[in-house]
Amino acid sequence: MWFWFAIIALICWSGSDLFSKIGCQDGRDKYSHLKMVMAVGLIMGLHAAYEIFVGGVEISWQVILTYLPVSALYIVSMAIGYLGLRYIELSISSPICNSSGAIVAILCICTAGLGSVNGWQLAAMVLVCAGVIGLGVVQMTEDDALRAARMEKENIKYTKSLVALLIPVIYCLLDALGTFADSVVLETLNEDSANVAYELTFFAVGIVCAVYVLGVRRQKLVAKMEAPKYVGAVFETAGQLAYIYALNDSAHVMFSAPIISAYCALSVVWGRLFLKERLTWKHYLAIAVTVVGIVILGLFDEL
Repeated sequence: MWFWFAIIALICWSGSDLFSKIGCQDGRDKYSHLKMVMAVGLIMGLHAAYEIFVGGVEISWQVILTYLPVSALYIVSMAIGYLGLRYIELSISSPICNSSGAIVAILCICTAGLGSVNGWQLAAMVLVCAGVIGLGVVQMTEDDALRAARMEKENIKYTKSLVALLIPVIYCLLDALGTFADSVVLETLNEDSANVAYELTFFAVGIVCAVYVLGVRRQKLVAKMEAPKYVGAVFETAGQLAYIYALNDSAHVMFSAPIISAYCALSVVWGRLFLKERLTWKHYLAIAVTVVGIVILGLFDEL
């Protein structure tokens, strides 16, 4: 089942990417990333309440504190990722952010050894990671004229400054550490309890952001501007639920992590269809390489 949970997470998180980008791309709103955290915190808090009071999931302060380092890595990385969406295209930020799967795979091989994978699995893992990283390379080396034409059509000016590119890189590193730590912590925690602990922590952070944005900074919430954030938050929460089950199978984390990180391939497609971000044959080649790797991982699962 790990493979299908990973695919569900891939689809949901690509949807979260799209709507989060729509909700955070207004450069005039310097608090958009904190408003996005508020939205995700609210939706996750509601889901946590459902899991506890209807689903009967057991939760305690011990579970919350045990999972807190993992929750902190994820939440901080996501807040940084939302900030980056204001300065850089989805087609660039998503592939860079989700190169974290390659880092997780390397960490897993370093701890478990190459003997834990067969030839097909190793080749597939390399293909997925190469496709994800390749998307980022293609975007960063894109022709300036094509980039200018896209920005003119979107009427949005992005920058390729060092800071703009470092934001998704920082996300990538933090997310990779979180994913690797997740696979270790989930060996001692029930996955449902761990997920509720994460959602409650996100809910608490969302409340802190709401107090700061609405109370201290006196910002207003406009329904039309906030709606995409909450749609993205629903996709994020659904993806997180599938993700936690995929990562619970620790024997396959080195495969599920690259698959899930490949949701950036779909994000690039959504960016082309809905945000009018143009793709070249190089983009499609990188996406094809990623998809082939995912299929091989699903067909040659022998662990």
